[in-house]
Amino acid sequence: MSLQDPTKIRNIAIIAHVDHGKTTLVDGLLKQSKTFRDNQAEMSQTLIMDSGDQEKERGITITAKITAVQHDDYRINIIDTPGHADFSGEVERTLNMADGCLLIVDAQEGPMPQTKFVLEKALESNLKPIVIINKIDKPAARVKEVEDELADLFLELAVHEDQLHYKVHYAIAREGKAWTDMPDDPSLPGDLDAIFDAVIAEIPAPSVEVDKPFQMLVTALAHDTFKGKYAIGRITRGHVKAGDPVTLCKKDGSFVKSKVDMVFMSHGVSRFEVAGGVAGDIVQLTGIADAKIGETIADAVEPEALPTIEVEAPTLRIYLGPNTSPFKGQEGEFSTSRQIAERLNKELETNVGLRVEDDGIGFTVAGRGELHLGVLIETMRREGYEFEVGRPQVVTHEENGQTVEPLEEVIIEVPAEHVGTVQMELGQRRANLKEQFASPKGVTKLIYEMPTRALLGMRNILLTNTKGTIVMNSLMIGYQPLGANLQQLRSGVLISYEAGVTTPYALQNAEARGTTFVGPAEKVYAGQIIGLNSRQEDMEINVCKAKHLTNMRSSSSDGVVQLVPPVIFSLEQCLDFIENDELLEVTPKALRLRKRELDPTKRKRAAK
Repeated sequence: MSLQDPTKIRNIAIIAHVDHGKTTLVDGLLKQSKTFRDNQAEMSQTLIMDSGDQEKERGITITAKITAVQHDDYRINIIDTPGHADFSGEVERTLNMADGCLLIVDAQEGPMPQTKFVLEKALESNLKPIVIINKIDKPAARVKEVEDELADLFLELAVHEDQLHYKVHYAIAREGKAWTDMPDDPSLPGDLDAIFDAVIAEIPAPSVEVDKPFQMLVTALAHDTFKGKYAIGRITRGHVKAGDPVTLCKKDGSFVKSKVDMVFMSHGVSRFEVAGGVAGDIVQLTGIADAKIGETIADAVEPEALPTIEVEAPTLRIYLGPNTSPFKGQEGEFSTSRQIAERLNKELETNVGLRVEDDGIGFTVAGRGELHLGVLIETMRREGYEFEVGRPQVVTHEENGQTVEPLEEVIIEVPAEHVGTVQMELGQRRANLKEQFASPKGVTKLIYEMPTRALLGMRNILLTNTKGTIVMNSLMIGYQPLGANLQQLRSGVLISYEAGVTTPYALQNAEARGTTFVGPAEKVYAGQIIGLNSRQEDMEINVCKAKHLTNMRSSSSDGVVQLVPPVIFSLEQCLDFIENDELLEVTPKALRLRKRELDPTKRKRAAK
């Protein structure tokens, strides 16, 4: 196709709640558009776009990905966005590149909290929606009810009347099949042609001015060792070629002269070099090393900046600083405050939902939720960083002379036998029950409103208490006046009394007091948390004590010590567990819970 024909370009974002099938549908579009050769490895892969290690392990999309397919003589640029509210900064950042969106909804679950959030953002950006009800082959699919729920949602969120007229398609993305009408027999062979046709017919071509001076908002960045930094965005007007002089319009209002080295476009999971790009297309430019997300690359002679991307404010913050435990510097490659600062500044270039402030020798890092912060901590840990983090705190701010805190809507689906457990836990956290209704399948749906800080640590407790059967989703809906402090719902902890190596004999004594987090022959230090006490208060305990040998022999006392395996927490569980006077030590090899003050005398004095 000719690069000079913007009418043959379609830019679409794929939006949905987590696990409703966005990335799976992109797999099907890539494969059926003949993007890969029949013998290429990607033809047998699933979740092709989830390329990061953590994305593969967690089975979720963390960063928005941009790809493109060719269908007949149309070029379709596809933006695959995350479904978790924690990564909604990625959604806000990338929607301005699209002209339309595919809204995917699970045929059983229907519209969920993140469906509402992403659709609201898409309609505010004036994107043309195409609705796809996915997973229609599920035994519990309720297509008719989901259509009614979607109609109510559009009625609530539509910015103007045109947005109420949308086409609904039906799909089984996993099998690469879609229909314009609900099929009588979904098991019959099919393909995704209905989606391709809908995108070309329904989604408008980019509304652009090809003859005006060049202008492009940087929406994403990528790096490689050969070409350096790629500035990725959609050309708003004009055109660009390799070698063109340009002006970078910085956020502070200054202008930096630069030059485009090469121009690339996406195709499938790879990028290829092109002579140039025209208004409406999504391109990747090299040679502009100073470019940051939200800045404008404009014409060299007539530079004009576009409005910067506005992202909603963070809701959670944590302290993150250099490791101060007795084991500091033993397990990590990067452990100084300067090295951590450099890494966080690099993260700010691409992670638009993040905020970092200096806090003495450490930093206050604010993000959109526990998962958002947890992914950053895990990424740094895998890169060889060693540091300590504090308990997550909510981000409050002043409104009309009053301190306000974030408020969340929490939707819980749980089998009827566990409803009492859920209600008791949320009652302790002062949550406000808005709605409760039972579905025919024996599942009860509960809708609560509660402050973000009351949510901390709740997910893991409910998963344990409901035997893993709970489905919980939350979405920030606004702010409310700061409420009273919540009581500590956790028991006290067992604290190591001295440094050394744990022994089975001493751990047997610790087990009698509560639940242990360390096994035998592990190095510990004084002040490290080695278990959960069965009582409310903290207790110091010596887990390094060896059994003294005597001449007295007893068949019972000299037997093999049998220990219960220690409880091993994940990173998110550790963040949920710690209280204000505790820290989490993070190294590439270990996660250790500890008291902020390691010295027992100073700790007792501070508690008074």
